[in-house]
Amino acid sequence: MKDFRDLQVWHKAHLLVLASYRSTGGFPKQEVYGMTSQIRRCAASIAANIAEGCGKRGNGEFQRYLNIAAGSASELEYHFLLARDLNLFDDASYMPLNNAVIEVKRMLASLIRKVETERLAG
Repeated sequence: MKDFRDLQVWHKAHLLVLASYRSTGGFPKQEVYGMTSQIRRCAASIAANIAEGCGKRGNGEFQRYLNIAAGSASELEYHFLLARDLNLFDDASYMPLNNAVIEVKRMLASLIRKVETERLAG
């Protein structure tokens, strides 16, 4: 069992959740159950799956939850793009969010490779 707070990728994912909540606060009211909800759910799912995976036994389960987090990160990347294309974000708001989610995706990919190597060497 690992402490998720020790993982740099979890810290970055948590900051991404906070930024997602802040950035969607000004979305139109009709988007509360649409884009606002989707963006917040995806962002929270990344950090939550990293944390949940840390609570599981063995690297196989941990890797599975990291892969789920990576999937949520790709979904979030798309929702950011969609929000920009729907003019809910301007480029100045979109770019830092997009860069942050790409950074989290890269960190997750690296950690997944590391965990897989350890699991196979095991």
